[in-house]
Amino acid sequence: METERFEALIDAILAIIITIIVLEIPLASTGSWESLLELKYEFIIYAISFIVVFNFWNFNNNLFSIVNRIDWKVIWSMGLSLFIMSLLPYLTTFVAENFNLFLPQFFYGLSYIATAILSKLISKFLKESDPGNIALQVVLEKDYIFMMTIVLVSIGMIIGYLAYPPAIITSCLISIVAIWIVPKVLN
Repeated sequence: METERFEALIDAILAIIITIIVLEIPLASTGSWESLLELKYEFIIYAISFIVVFNFWNFNNNLFSIVNRIDWKVIWSMGLSLFIMSLLPYLTTFVAENFNLFLPQFFYGLSYIATAILSKLISKFLKESDPGNIALQVVLEKDYIFMMTIVLVSIGMIIGYLAYPPAIITSCLISIVAIWIVPKVLN
């Protein structure tokens, strides 16, 4: 199966997710700085959610630019990953309204870990569906970034449970930065 229509579907779903997230940001009650400052948690979690969705889009956009063929395993695992991403608007609001509580932060981190696990699975399925694509095989050879994400967010969850719940979303953000820095350092 060719990938162009599938890529367009991924782009459309992610655009809708970002739109819903931004529409969930409440308006300031007045035009004052104090009123805007009251919304600081909403803006923080929105920014992190935007970065998460953008990073997911960027990774898949770069990856699918070299993919020639996909099969049903790729489609369904990506569909499941997009389903989990579609929960981000709800989780963003849940965290924003309960910023210093563990459970909302935990579910946010759990969705991030689930997406990383599914991305690892998608990589495996892509390699199987397009075995003659040497560029794809080389790019997906080092998929340690998914394990790094899982480990970093898991550490954030432990810190979040024991001491400071916002450590979980902070670890999600740190894992994104690490995804872009670590491969450059290792090469």
